[in-house]
Amino acid sequence: MIRSHFTLLCFVAVLGFLASIPSSRAQEPNQPQQPMVYEGPVGGLRIIEEGQPPVMIHATMEQMKQFREANPNARPGAVQAAATTNDLFYHGGTGGIGVETTPKVYLVLWGSQWNNNDPSGEAAILENFYRGVGGSSWLNSVTQYCQGVATGTVTCGTSGTHAGNQTGIFAGVWADNASSAPSKPKQSQIAAEAVRAAQHFGNTTAASNATVQYVIATATRNNSSGFGRQYCAYHSSTSSTEGNVAYTNLPYITDAGASCGANFNGLGPDAGMTIVGGHEMGETITDQFPSTGWLDSAGAENGDKCAWISSGQGAAADTSLSTGTFPVQSLWSNAFNSGSGGCVLSYP
Repeated sequence: MIRSHFTLLCFVAVLGFLASIPSSRAQEPNQPQQPMVYEGPVGGLRIIEEGQPPVMIHATMEQMKQFREANPNARPGAVQAAATTNDLFYHGGTGGIGVETTPKVYLVLWGSQWNNNDPSGEAAILENFYRGVGGSSWLNSVTQYCQGVATGTVTCGTSGTHAGNQTGIFAGVWADNASSAPSKPKQSQIAAEAVRAAQHFGNTTAASNATVQYVIATATRNNSSGFGRQYCAYHSSTSSTEGNVAYTNLPYITDAGASCGANFNGLGPDAGMTIVGGHEMGETITDQFPSTGWLDSAGAENGDKCAWISSGQGAAADTSLSTGTFPVQSLWSNAFNSGSGGCVLSYP
């Protein structure tokens, strides 16, 4: 049984609450001003480089805190002030692809800056998290979403082809350290590295990249402009001779401190690594080529709607995987609470 609504996603570029935060528009010294297009939700669709596709950003903790202070009646799951339809719904996909049906995650440690330079141990923590997360109850909420159904679908039921959560999601790591990465990589440079990663791993056709994501991790103090002020990470996709390639820009998270999750909810100084990394992974699985997968009517994905919850339903917490215990945020489930939706740490 497919349940649908026909509220169309309306991207209205407004400054809103985020533009009122001075730090959210700060630019790096000697860097050209980048176009930041602010939509309704905290997190979500942004244009950060002319000529590049939009990205889906992970809001900083400070951005979410200021939003919730300005909108005290907004419950978790609401990421903008105006009332909108709460559920995620299908946006039609790109070439029929809206979700990752058999997800694969490749981790790329980009640049010689990583050599003997990982003070927080992020490479090992991320690899262990990705190795263990496939098949977990934490990630399983993604499996309620699907492709091959009508635009506007809210509940897939047995229809369509569902997003996957198989064991062995982690497909490999590449230490691309023969030369240095740019000191402050632009989106176009991150995208080009994702294409090189696809080639490195032998994914050289559109079909082989249809259910794959590349996590481009930069070394400490080697992060893109805007990290820690405008976003904690972002995901997007790029077209190439290898087909559409989905990727995440994952900066060295602990460089941002509390802004991107250090000690969030008492989960420790390294908490942000897997909170942010898991957020981006879950969003890419359900919105492979943004923003044509599963989003709500304000343009928020399953991670955006549940970011930085400190108490109550969906509060960030540790999750136990076969490879260890890792801090995670909750992910949005349309099915929670008899179909009214909510942020969940396990599913069903």
